[in-house]
Amino acid sequence: MTPQNDSPDPRTGAAVKAADRAHVFHSWSAQELIDPLAVAGAQGSYFWDYDGKRYLDFTSGLVFTNIGYQHPKVVAAIQEQAARMTTFAPAFAVEARSEAARLIAERTPGDLDKIFFTNGGADAVEHALRMARLHTGRPKVLSAYRSYHGGTQQTVNVTGDPRRWASDSGTAGVVHFWAPFPYRSRFYAETEEQECARALEHLETTIAFEGPGTVAAVVLETIPGTAGIMVPPAGYLAGVREICDKYGIVFVLDEVMAGFGRTGTWFAADLFGVVPDLMTFAKGVNSGYVPLGGVAISPAIAETFAERPYPGGLTYSGHPLACAAAVATIGVMEEEGVVEHAARLGAEVVGPALRELAGRHPSVGEVRGTGMFWALELVRDQKTREPLVPYNATGRAGAPMAAFAAAAKAHGLWPFVNMNRTHVVPPCNVSEAELKEGLAALDAALSVADGYTA
Repeated sequence: MTPQNDSPDPRTGAAVKAADRAHVFHSWSAQELIDPLAVAGAQGSYFWDYDGKRYLDFTSGLVFTNIGYQHPKVVAAIQEQAARMTTFAPAFAVEARSEAARLIAERTPGDLDKIFFTNGGADAVEHALRMARLHTGRPKVLSAYRSYHGGTQQTVNVTGDPRRWASDSGTAGVVHFWAPFPYRSRFYAETEEQECARALEHLETTIAFEGPGTVAAVVLETIPGTAGIMVPPAGYLAGVREICDKYGIVFVLDEVMAGFGRTGTWFAADLFGVVPDLMTFAKGVNSGYVPLGGVAISPAIAETFAERPYPGGLTYSGHPLACAAAVATIGVMEEEGVVEHAARLGAEVVGPALRELAGRHPSVGEVRGTGMFWALELVRDQKTREPLVPYNATGRAGAPMAAFAAAAKAHGLWPFVNMNRTHVVPPCNVSEAELKEGLAALDAALSVADGYTA
């Protein structure tokens, strides 16, 4: 899809920017220290500003535009649904809602056939944990450091990265543990096999010392996203499944970022042959065109609420516009072979190209990923693995990453950077030519990062 830039209109851009700075309160930001780009339009894998500068989006928005911006079939489906039934309360059976649930259930692993709709990923995790606690009658939830599960009070406590700290109440019933990450192993492992075995032993020991009868759920991102796209070693998720079964603990997989083609499979769980008890989704379910998320539920947990009311709901659960967008998005992914496309380009283009970049740039410590879900770990020294910037760096301490991001933007690439990592997460239907354009820009930006290495 060839992007059609609007005619440059700096005056309108300035007005948009002024209104934003006067009235919009932005997430995760010191309000006076940010400078949001005023976006004039977007199409396919690109967006552009009011000066006419175009950017190749290697962030997929916030890893949600899995089929790119403004796909005509999804736009048409939203328009058609709005003309027929713009909204309706969640207690009724509505065609778009029923069809979206059916299509999602057909693609979830195993027998996760009941779908509870939410407005996004955070409230999907909120409700999954509520279901787990009510199903087991237990209070605690175990989650990993190096994780992100949402920004609501419960999910930010479940999160394992520094965004949790300011809101951590210490009373949320959350216990954190170390999941495997061979590049920066907490278990002094020398092989992936050791990392897997020691991480599983650590998890089971944590459960033993917390009291198995107090633990309702273990929640994991199938492949952690913002924390660094750390693909778990073979056998780890299967081992977690066994531990959860052993102690009657609900196994929750968070597929909000990894789901719907991002990993070259419908869900990342498909890569590991693991079926959780609950699975959360959002983002790519409808490419973010209208907010939608949900929880896919196993028969055992659904049965808990067969004759006992589930004490939870949302005004916009299964909103018709969002569900119509989901139906259309899944249809587009099937018709255009988007999942298979992401798998092929990941294996044949992105993976080899990133490994080649790693061989030439001393700032790249490791390449990780699959499908359209990749990360480069940036370092000052490849041998010592010293991070390019300190953990949770801000201000002057974070200058090397800021310089790298600025260089990428100067070359027409909008990067996804988080701490010491840059993610490569373009739309799953990105073309090979677009990928190569973005990788060339990434190559140029990495030269700036190289300037900070030993």
